[in-house]
Amino acid sequence: MFSHSVRLFDLFGFEIRIDASWLLIAALIVWSLSSGYFPEVLPGLDASGYLILSVVAMLGLFGSLILHELAHSLVARRYGLGVGGITLFLFGGVAQLEDEPKSAASEFWIAIAGPAMSFALAGAFGLLAVAAGGGVAGMVLSYLASINLILAVFNLVPAFPLDGGRVLRAWLWNRSGDVLEATRKASTAGVVFALALMALGLFSVLSGGGVGGIWMGLIGLFVLNASRGTYQHLVTQTSLRGLRVSELMTPNPFCATPDMTLADLADEVMLAHGISFVPVVEAGVLLGHVDTALMREVPRADWGVTQVGDIFAALSEDTAVRPDLSAEEALNLMASGPQRKLLVAEGRSLVGVLSIRDLMAHIAIVQDLGRGTRR
Repeated sequence: MFSHSVRLFDLFGFEIRIDASWLLIAALIVWSLSSGYFPEVLPGLDASGYLILSVVAMLGLFGSLILHELAHSLVARRYGLGVGGITLFLFGGVAQLEDEPKSAASEFWIAIAGPAMSFALAGAFGLLAVAAGGGVAGMVLSYLASINLILAVFNLVPAFPLDGGRVLRAWLWNRSGDVLEATRKASTAGVVFALALMALGLFSVLSGGGVGGIWMGLIGLFVLNASRGTYQHLVTQTSLRGLRVSELMTPNPFCATPDMTLADLADEVMLAHGISFVPVVEAGVLLGHVDTALMREVPRADWGVTQVGDIFAALSEDTAVRPDLSAEEALNLMASGPQRKLLVAEGRSLVGVLSIRDLMAHIAIVQDLGRGTRR
């Protein structure tokens, strides 16, 4: 998800990373504080003084976001879930859970931990601000108290995948016992909130709101994509859970031999049966595969004199899987590589072919039938 993130340090066993996109929001925060907020609440300082205060405040927000996500991560670990680390990015921070919570109760406590931490930080910074008085330190602490309060309240909006949306999902899940249906309803709330946020952002831009309106629209777009994506991921995960490649593959596929010409392959196999990916087998031994992409590398005029054995892709770990491999692992393999079809083999013996279309067809049927997951 975060291909441009850099590891900073470890905290309580969790890897803390920062995505390149965080630099943009950090720069915007420093610019807005040094040019607007601090000159207004602390008049009389020079430009370098405002810049230093703004950097300190930005670092305080940086630490607050880490603590917010750390709270999620510690509770998730308490419930036995793996956490891939904590990453700060353009829209804040995220604790990368390696699996979905196993119960409504665990979902609730994991979700509520982040806002609880932000409320606690808001209170602590507020008390320190009062103790510091109205000077420079007091203004920085007041800002951090305010921003943590805003962070806590915003995250409690019941719109999935915000923390409040996850609390909503936990409540719906606890009532119905169906995590998929609970996720669908919570995601719908997230979509509605995201569209409203985007509409407000557009209205703000048209009314002269400038950067604030654009930022609101971008957050809305992020929530929209995350809400829909999380639901679809859960549908996929639920639909394929417990299934093996052998249950979803196409058995006894049409094959080619190395001595078959490309013209015969195109006419007698691909066009005749509507397939674009063909295993290559000789004397019962699986050698590899040939597909339309490989054939396009050969001029059509040469198809009659070019044999499959001249162009096929040899069997490899990237294109072949065992029949007992889980369907989820097979989907991840196809999603992470260029190949959308896999050979299913036991040793060098062909068992079948698995395509991403096979997996998507099964997922679509499960979704149409409305099968939920009860825990």
